[in-house]
Amino acid sequence: MDSMIKLTIQADAPKGTISRNLYGQFSEHLGRCIYEGIWVGEDSPIPNTDGIRNDVIEALKQASVPVLRWPGGCFADEYHWKDGVGPAHERPRMINNNWGGVEENNHFGTHEFLRLCELIGAEPYISGNLGSGTVQEMQQWVEYMTFDGTSPMADWRKRNGREEPWKVTYFGVGNENWSCGGNMRPEYYADEYRRYATYVRNYSGNRIYKIACGPNEDNYRWTEVLMREAGAYMDGLSMHYYTLQTGDWKDKGEAVGFSDQEWFVTLKRTLHMEELIVKHSAIMDRYDPDKKVALIVDEWGTWYNVEPGTNPGFLYQQNTMRDALVAGINLNLFHRHCERVRMTNIAQVVNVLQAMILTEGSRMLLTPTYHVFEMYKVHQDAEWLPVAFDSPAYKFGDEEIPQLSVSASKDAQGKVHLSVCNLSHKDGAEFRTDITGFEAVTASGRLLSAERLDAHNTFDSPETIKPVVLEGIVLADGTLSFRLPPASVAVITLEQ
Repeated sequence: MDSMIKLTIQADAPKGTISRNLYGQFSEHLGRCIYEGIWVGEDSPIPNTDGIRNDVIEALKQASVPVLRWPGGCFADEYHWKDGVGPAHERPRMINNNWGGVEENNHFGTHEFLRLCELIGAEPYISGNLGSGTVQEMQQWVEYMTFDGTSPMADWRKRNGREEPWKVTYFGVGNENWSCGGNMRPEYYADEYRRYATYVRNYSGNRIYKIACGPNEDNYRWTEVLMREAGAYMDGLSMHYYTLQTGDWKDKGEAVGFSDQEWFVTLKRTLHMEELIVKHSAIMDRYDPDKKVALIVDEWGTWYNVEPGTNPGFLYQQNTMRDALVAGINLNLFHRHCERVRMTNIAQVVNVLQAMILTEGSRMLLTPTYHVFEMYKVHQDAEWLPVAFDSPAYKFGDEEIPQLSVSASKDAQGKVHLSVCNLSHKDGAEFRTDITGFEAVTASGRLLSAERLDAHNTFDSPETIKPVVLEGIVLADGTLSFRLPPASVAVITLEQ
């Protein structure tokens, strides 16, 4: 049964800017994310530019990826950057202790990552090794990348083929130091952060934006201690939250073949992101009322059991319409809290967890999550507009959540964009929308939906789910009317 919903977009009351960095991505040395997913080497028969897959480059450019985090994740705090520079045949091999125990040849290192960022037009976000690395190692990495002068590290960079320094803005001083990054107490990490961050210097006009390791999920004490003891020394504080279908890390549920109830529970767990943002932000407000320190959600997304027959350490999972809804819901939440949340990085960009792209040899496909990011890119750097509405309840048994997730923005060209997620697996929704302070003349929309809840793209059928034109949009007397089917995501553009 369709519900009738009245929306009012307050185009004359913007409440902040939706940073393009809310659409950031995460690439870790994990499974087939880097090797095969991104890097194939210059001698590969797979078309590439400087060893990086051309099909992946073009897809990420089309999605307007603004910032890319690397090299981890847990991998970051065992990664020693000097092993990944210089002639490839001289680079030492290593064992990836965190993810599958596989051998890495270090052919993808600092130069290759920064080349990838140049090719896709993204800013690099480097995660530094605080867990097992030294202060000197971290200081020298920043110097190697950004110093335009004479020094041992800058001279080494030049000998390795890069004369001019790179511009590197975002630098994470450690990762998950409450767990794989050293199992530290917040008081200890706060002191270590202050020490390491002292030597993450600004060279040659390059301004480093320092990001401290923040809390996992609802560890509010971690946020309290970090803001109290180190808030004055950071630009951003990270937070991690993964949507688990079951809530059980030992058995996280399946990526496909799930029930209606599992669809509902997954979306309910996704909505918990807002409570985490609100409560961590409230702690940050006490120490930083001017919101100088950003909340950086640099790991988020769905995490299911791996696909049958794949290496359990590679975290390879399929991506369905359910994941598309998870992406849309989270992006709408990030928009709403854009005054404090100014970067996020979904995990992960290729072949791992809630991936944008899947590859198999020379073949590549775009996932439903990719399509949501590509549809939503119109919100990047736009003004966030409040939307007034009463969402019908989406009920399953004795539980209920809002049926709708909605966000709106106005871009630099004066266009208003409305993104809407219909969470219900069975009910459609009819909309009547008014826009204050904006006289729309034309309206168009794109829709992502599927006949099955677990519909997904495969290498034999790579376009089972892709955006189509949203039919039936009516704009009359200043009111916009449209309908969404169950389990769908849409973006509508209004022009004057």
